[in-house]
Amino acid sequence: MSSDNRDRFGDKLREAEKAQEDKWARERDAELIRKLREKEQVELHCPNCQAKLAPRVEAGLALLACPDGHGAWLDHHSMEQLEKR
Repeated sequence: MSSDNRDRFGDKLREAEKAQEDKWARERDAELIRKLREKEQVELHCPNCQAKLAPRVEAGLALLACPDGHGAWLDHHSMEQLEKR
């Protein structure tokens, strides 16, 4: 096998690995958002503008954020994850 073929094969393997990592991250984010929505039995509103807080995932942490950018709020589980980092 020539060096050029090995390089292309290695590139394909890295691309496949990256695609798997991206899929895992999307699935994890979707699961975190689903859990947030389940916990959100009462609508929470931004104390500044009264807009309904929206579930988001940032840096692997589930949070509720003001859509107008006034802040974000973490639950106990997300705070524990943040402390561990």
